[in-house]
Amino acid sequence: MKKSSISRRNFLGKAATVGVAGVIAPTIITSCARETKKVVAVPGFQDQAPDGPVLKAGVIGCGGRGTGAAINFLSAGPNLQITALGDTFQDRVDNCRAEIKKEKGQDVPVENCFVGFDAYQKVLDSGVDIVILATPPFFRPEHLAAAVQAKKHIFSEKPVAVDPTGARSVMATAKKAQGMELSIVTGTQRRHQRDYVANWQQVQQGLIGDLVGGNVWWNGGKLWHRDNQPTWSEMEWMIRNWVNWSWLSGDHIVEQHVHNLDVLNWFKGTHPVKAVAFGSRLRRVTGDQYDNFSVDFTFEDGTHVHSMCRQINGCVNNVSERLQGIKGSTNCRNTILDLKGAEVWKYAYPLDKDGKPTEDVSVDPYVQEHIDLVTSIRTGKPFNELENTAISTMVAIMGRISAYTGKETTFEEMMNSDLKLGPKVFAFGPVDVPKEVPLPGLAYVPGSQD
Repeated sequence: MKKSSISRRNFLGKAATVGVAGVIAPTIITSCARETKKVVAVPGFQDQAPDGPVLKAGVIGCGGRGTGAAINFLSAGPNLQITALGDTFQDRVDNCRAEIKKEKGQDVPVENCFVGFDAYQKVLDSGVDIVILATPPFFRPEHLAAAVQAKKHIFSEKPVAVDPTGARSVMATAKKAQGMELSIVTGTQRRHQRDYVANWQQVQQGLIGDLVGGNVWWNGGKLWHRDNQPTWSEMEWMIRNWVNWSWLSGDHIVEQHVHNLDVLNWFKGTHPVKAVAFGSRLRRVTGDQYDNFSVDFTFEDGTHVHSMCRQINGCVNNVSERLQGIKGSTNCRNTILDLKGAEVWKYAYPLDKDGKPTEDVSVDPYVQEHIDLVTSIRTGKPFNELENTAISTMVAIMGRISAYTGKETTFEEMMNSDLKLGPKVFAFGPVDVPKEVPLPGLAYVPGSQD
């Protein structure tokens, strides 16, 4: 039978040497895991970070998420400033600078606005205390390593890598940062969302018993795409259209669904050890990614959890989690049920002006994560959740690779794979990366008896 034109090697890589893969021994560093080797407590929630000397932050990646994170940071407490901006493109820097001025009245100095592939290093060298990393995820491992080397505190958007090599690099960076007492908060905001945290605490206290299964979903509509323009090189188009290219985003199972997978790891207290998945491309109009994935994740104790994500307009949407325990179930956010479906716990949301419960926590989790970062810095209590997010990112990559190849894929393979996506040279011109849409399995050959 004829083989598919794209081999498993393209998407998994060959086994790395022990000298590379053996460097990292990841652990989940939440306080709930039986397997945990190090306990890191959830930071106490503050409505605002405490006052203190001015903290200067630089933004690396000035698109919509970077601009939003900058404003979230400035909303976290007193004496906070954005003093430097960096992006590949001038218009992104200009738009971010204008939005910060409009929303927060701060004027970022022009001399601290940097453009180009090396803009991140110039931001790090500009005298900032904190960096906000919000470029396309491909660049995250390099930027995280450089920021820790420069002894900066970090807010890093998720995911933190797009391939196994990058995820392992981030795991090493996380451990290095721990030794330097740097604070690193990542964009997995559910860990900073008060209803999720209260629910997690109930689960850790045994309200639903041991977790034996569940489902996690991110089924939503199409995000966005950018049509190529005559004045753009292929490199510029790809970066501006980054959510549609696997080498830049990791595909949406990594870029977006990592949120739900991180909740799963958090509540379970460990990560899946293998995945069997499928996916397809039905509606996507640019790039090389799938627009739907279905994954059967298996944990070391034999627990199976089903993961589903989709980005197609006009379909039923669901962004949530549901985990089953031996005594009940939880939606991980605000409700716990017993085995008969009766409510045994409900999160108490703040009341509105009419005395009725709202559906929102008292502090926006996108701001709360910056409150927690600034609080950890100003109280001298380092908080580092980077390793957790690197592991969750690796789990998402494992699911993607299983879908792309049609093969069972293991976490051990991820930890021993040399797969690294992206071009070797960064310049505005043609981009030397595969651009085919992945096809799992073997092609049908007429007349074959197999």
